[in-house]
Amino acid sequence: MADDFLGSVVAIVAVVFVLFVAISLLRAVRIVPQSEAFVVERLGRFRSVLHGGFHLLVPFVDRVAARIDLREQVVNFPSQSVITADQAMVEIDSVIYFQITDPRSATYEVANFLQAIEQLTATTLRNLIGSLDLEETQTSRESINKQLRGVLDEATGPWGIRVTRVELKSIEPPPNVLSAMVQQITAERTKRATILTAEAEREAQIKKAEGAKQAAVLAASAQQEAQVLQARGEKEALILQAEGARQAQILRAEGEAEAISVVFNAINQGHATPELLSYKYLEMLPRIANGQASKLWVLPSDLTGALDAISKGFGRS
Repeated sequence: MADDFLGSVVAIVAVVFVLFVAISLLRAVRIVPQSEAFVVERLGRFRSVLHGGFHLLVPFVDRVAARIDLREQVVNFPSQSVITADQAMVEIDSVIYFQITDPRSATYEVANFLQAIEQLTATTLRNLIGSLDLEETQTSRESINKQLRGVLDEATGPWGIRVTRVELKSIEPPPNVLSAMVQQITAERTKRATILTAEAEREAQIKKAEGAKQAAVLAASAQQEAQVLQARGEKEALILQAEGARQAQILRAEGEAEAISVVFNAINQGHATPELLSYKYLEMLPRIANGQASKLWVLPSDLTGALDAISKGFGRS
């Protein structure tokens, strides 16, 4: 019976040992995801940071103190009431984008980094919005985001946290103030529309007057050019007529001169008597009288004697 009891004890010890070994192995093996980091402590003190992959720990000596998400995280904080410089109460909704860059600092430098970021955001917003009036809060949102991000990034740096972006989703004034702002915006838009309409009408009138002026100038210029062309044409026509008349006179004079030259050549070759010369001269008188080249007649000094001789000749016959 003693042997049976001893065997039972040995079996129980063996089972416990196997369970102990199995539990130790399970506690020793750690598989870390790529997007996370494990902060490991040994006997209560920081030992290391485990990144993605397979790791072995010392059972019952090492433990995982924190699991840190290394991805960029988004936190939407509850809306908060903030007073502006002109004593207007506004409700602000904000969104913070941050990423843990140092798991050890995020674990040991601050107790709850999300709560710390929220409180820091609320304090910074009160300071920034409190220095602006209500109208500036509506028009300076980008500047507020930039300043808030700078303050948060600087404050969370020692915590191993990097603030990547800050967005103010909404800045809502009280209903009565919002109604007054809507009325003001409507009045300004109406005023601007009236001004734009008046300016458009003025521009239209100016353009119309300029168009009429340009049309009048072009019409006057066209008329002047037409008159110049007409006068130039008339001048050229007169010049052509004068040149034609001159050429005609020259040709007639040349013809008459040539005729006279032919007569004199014939007379010289035929040994003409004074009576014959007088007769030929009388034949040329009508042609000379019809000519335009000259109106001066030259009569020979013995024309009377020649005429007497001709008359006597006809009398004898």
